[in-house]
Amino acid sequence: MLRPITSLLLALAFGQAALAADAIKPMIGAQSVDAATAGAIAAALASTATAASPPAPAPLPASAPQWADYSANLASDVFGANLFTGAFARQGATQFNPDYAVAVGDKIQVRLWGAFDFDAPLVVDPKGNLFLPHAGPVQVLGVRNQDLQRLVESAVGKVFRSNVSSYASLAAAQPVRVFVGGFVNRPGLYSGTSMDSLLSYLDQAGGIDPERGSFLKVQVKRGQQVRTTANLYDFLLNGTLPLTQLADGDVIFVTPRQHSVKVAGLAENAKRFEFADSTRTVADLARLVKPSASATHVRVVRNTGATRNVEYYPLADAASVALTNGDELEFTADKKPGTITVRVEGEHQSAQEYVLPYGTRMAALLQQIQYTERSDQDSLQLFRQSVKERQKLMLQTSLKSLEVAALTARSGTSDEAILRKEEAGLILQWVERAKKIEPSGQVVIAQAESRNELLLESGDILRVPTKDGLVLISGEVLFPNAIAFDKGLSLDDYVRRAGGYTQNADAARMVVAHRDGSFSEAGGHKGLFSMGSDAVRPGDEILVLPKIDVKSRQIWKDMSQILYQIAISAKVIFGL
Repeated sequence: MLRPITSLLLALAFGQAALAADAIKPMIGAQSVDAATAGAIAAALASTATAASPPAPAPLPASAPQWADYSANLASDVFGANLFTGAFARQGATQFNPDYAVAVGDKIQVRLWGAFDFDAPLVVDPKGNLFLPHAGPVQVLGVRNQDLQRLVESAVGKVFRSNVSSYASLAAAQPVRVFVGGFVNRPGLYSGTSMDSLLSYLDQAGGIDPERGSFLKVQVKRGQQVRTTANLYDFLLNGTLPLTQLADGDVIFVTPRQHSVKVAGLAENAKRFEFADSTRTVADLARLVKPSASATHVRVVRNTGATRNVEYYPLADAASVALTNGDELEFTADKKPGTITVRVEGEHQSAQEYVLPYGTRMAALLQQIQYTERSDQDSLQLFRQSVKERQKLMLQTSLKSLEVAALTARSGTSDEAILRKEEAGLILQWVERAKKIEPSGQVVIAQAESRNELLLESGDILRVPTKDGLVLISGEVLFPNAIAFDKGLSLDDYVRRAGGYTQNADAARMVVAHRDGSFSEAGGHKGLFSMGSDAVRPGDEILVLPKIDVKSRQIWKDMSQILYQIAISAKVIFGL
């Protein structure tokens, strides 16, 4: 018996009715049924199996119109547009609302127990009655949800004097269809329940049109009567929203957008805001946009047509600055910082952080530092964020120029063109890796005569190096290492102690990075040892640059410049 059942299941799974008929004959007897009857039975079984496992609803395609609306809402600069992204349109569980008024079509779950048992959902009929067993019709239309239990209990008590208890609760709100019109993305008729909020229906309609619709005046109409007007700013800023019970055929109407201003700069809500009247001031708007604590002034660009007038006010005068439709505001910080913070790192015995008055010079900081025996006072290092950003910008500019040179190099023959293409691809890969290098932002101050007069900036880092007597050698050598300083050794000696040059090394081009931030170059037309015997000092780093082998002389020059720039600003060797 197991084999026919297996055959039947396989035939049903693959949709083969003939095989299913053959499989069912042994189960019911081949003598008592023909092939047509067996096929009918198999088809019935197949339909039953299909009905028992309904297919999952197809997901909404990403190309549906509402997805485009939701994406536009998220990208909009209008305050409140991000409300409508499909979150309110999703169906959720019905929540208990004590103030909900029972309407025609609502389902009430009624339970009676004791001497008489009854448990079933009852629907409020068109006359607004709920028909209770043995108690008859009970008028419940307009009764608040929290009073429903008391009303049903009273009606049951008039018939059953004792031994019968009752319980009633709202099981499901009335299904309704609501018109959504006005300035929304997709006006239309949408389904829901009378308990759903107007945000749910607006969300189904794709949300309010950010460029035309009003967030301050959303009307709920029943016929010619405006039942309520909602201000969505109250919901966004204060969390309040009128609970309006909707009925079948109600209209949610979004009115045209009123006056608007655009806000940018130092504000928590840097968006485009709407206001109802033309007498709104900057102070009124500030309650909505919430300027940052650092903001001191506001720049107002007036909407005066082709000529744009700019006005500038302190925030203290915000209450007297009137705004008009189309103005643009930017909150700015227009004050000098009172103090700056400077950090001191390295070999010293003083504090790590210093809070100094704005405008403090280097001499005032150096007087507070207590050095130790191992402090290298002659090689003080200063690292500054603004210098780091400028070094990064210069490197990016050089890399951009190299990209242009690699992509525009000319070729004389087809074979040369192929070589140029391959070479350009390798150079562009190298450029992408070079863009990720971060310069150090070091400022050379150790040998500067006016070092003490240098103005400090907030975020500066002053590092006191340690006298360690080591020389670092890296780049195109076999074994990059740290070598003990010996004044009798030359550059070539240090290279030999690091294993010698690699095949990709340019023996005629090396950079010696001194600890104080200065640099010396070895090589060039004078040869490798043109720097002199005192070229290397304790704490220096020797950078051996790689060879550059390209067909274009212009590209060779650009890459040489970039290699030196990276070696000096980041103290790294970035090979080709």
